[in-house]
Amino acid sequence: MDNSQAPLAEPEPADAEPAKTSKAGRNLPAAIGVGVLLGVVALTCLFVQPWLFVALACVAICIGIWEVTNAFANSGIRIARTPLYLGAIACSAATYQWGVVAQLVTFGSMVVFILMWRIRRGVDGYVKDITASVFTAAYLPFMVGFVMLTLDHADGPQRIIVFISLTIANDIGGYAAGVMFGKHPIAPGVSPKKSWEGFAGSVIFQAAIGAWLFVWLLDGYWWQGVIAGIVMSIVATAGDFAESAIKRDLGVKDMSKLLPGHGGLMDRLDSLIPNAFVSWALFYFFLGSGIS
Repeated sequence: MDNSQAPLAEPEPADAEPAKTSKAGRNLPAAIGVGVLLGVVALTCLFVQPWLFVALACVAICIGIWEVTNAFANSGIRIARTPLYLGAIACSAATYQWGVVAQLVTFGSMVVFILMWRIRRGVDGYVKDITASVFTAAYLPFMVGFVMLTLDHADGPQRIIVFISLTIANDIGGYAAGVMFGKHPIAPGVSPKKSWEGFAGSVIFQAAIGAWLFVWLLDGYWWQGVIAGIVMSIVATAGDFAESAIKRDLGVKDMSKLLPGHGGLMDRLDSLIPNAFVSWALFYFFLGSGIS
């Protein structure tokens, strides 16, 4: 996630006023508090009633669509919001209820709906608006559909916990290693706060957490957790860079100011979104279909 590693900045003068934010450029207590609250809400929904988690995911996707729509608007691109909002709800609910075929059908229907909906505004800017709208449909509703596929297993809640925990471990490991050792930026033109040292911390910490969680929660092998941790760490970092590139191209710093200490919801989901697919695939190949 964009603020998960320490920036490579010069130290402040000794007489400078104390900073109100952490070295990662955010209000760390607020960020931790919001993160814990979101985690408690998600876990409560997950274990009280899976359909509550589906509803929570729908709310999160719709907020993400709202943030992405506003970001694209800065560049004069108008997203087809109505098809995306309706499609996000339909894709999540139908995928959880009926599986991967429903995911494909609802995504295809969403694309057709977008094409028809946007024509109402005429041909000016049609291609760029459609391209951005279909991108948003694939980036949010379709990718989050893999979370629904993961949930629809006998051990679905446990798989969701491992998926989220491993992605969060990437953030924690990268932040800690970046603060203590970060000196060499990976891609300063895209995200100057991310260092190779922080990336190494992410990989090591996530591999260790993966080994533990696969044995403890999924009755898998430790080496499967190590592989999952390494792969998901790479994908999470790539997701961070992808979102950073999107924001830089659109000229925005944060997707919104919705979450204190974090920015927008999409600023927190940037690693989770690509890992939704990757974790589902890894769970499938390592643990089997496990259909409930």
